[in-house]
Amino acid sequence: MMNIAVFVSGGGTNLQALIDAQERGEIKNGRIVLVLASNEKAYALERAKKAGIETAVVSRKSYGSKEEYDKAVLNVIDDKNIDLIVLAGFLSILGETLVERYKNRIINIHPSLIPLFCGDGFYGKKVHTAVLNSGVKVTGATAHFVNEITDGGAIILQKAVPVEQGDNEDILQYRVMRQAEWEILPKAVSLFCEGRIKITGNKTEIL
Repeated sequence: MMNIAVFVSGGGTNLQALIDAQERGEIKNGRIVLVLASNEKAYALERAKKAGIETAVVSRKSYGSKEEYDKAVLNVIDDKNIDLIVLAGFLSILGETLVERYKNRIINIHPSLIPLFCGDGFYGKKVHTAVLNSGVKVTGATAHFVNEITDGGAIILQKAVPVEQGDNEDILQYRVMRQAEWEILPKAVSLFCEGRIKITGNKTEIL
C-alpha cells in the first residue's frame, strides 16, 4: 500500500475528489496519509480533518527561497514514508531539491490541455481567463508528473471540456473541475499506485 501526501493551498475541491474516490475504493494500492498546506487558512485542512487524515502547515511566506521551503517540507514528510506527492491546487512552486528527491513521484492537476495555457503565471482562474480571451472552443484538464519546468512533466491523463457561449471564469472553472479534474486526478493517482505508468523520456504509457 503506497502512502500519499496531498499538497494544498485553498479550498481543497480536488482533495475532496481524492478523498471521495478513496472512500469508494477507486484508489487501488494507495491511501492518503498526510495533507500539507502552504497556507494555514486553507479550507482543505478542514476537509482532511473531517476525513481523519493527518494535516501539516508549512507556510510559504515564512521562507525566503524555494530551497528553504523545500527543506521545511522535507522535514515534515521525510519520516512519513511518502511514495507519492499529489499537488491539488498547490500554489507554491517547488524547488529542485524536492522535485529531484521525488522524481517521477509528484503528480499535478492543471486546468487546461497542456501544452496550451500552462507554464509560469498560469494557475487558478488566470488559466480560464486566458482560455476565454483566446476564443478556443475546447479546454480541459491535465494530470501530469512534475519536473523542473512549470507544467512541463510527462502527461499521464487528459480530458477535454467544451467552452460554451456565455461562459465566464467561474462557470468554466467549475465545469472543468466537475467534468475533468475530479475524474482524471484520482485515476492518475490510482494508476501510479498500481504501478501502471511507464515513463520513457517525457512520455507515459499506461500499462
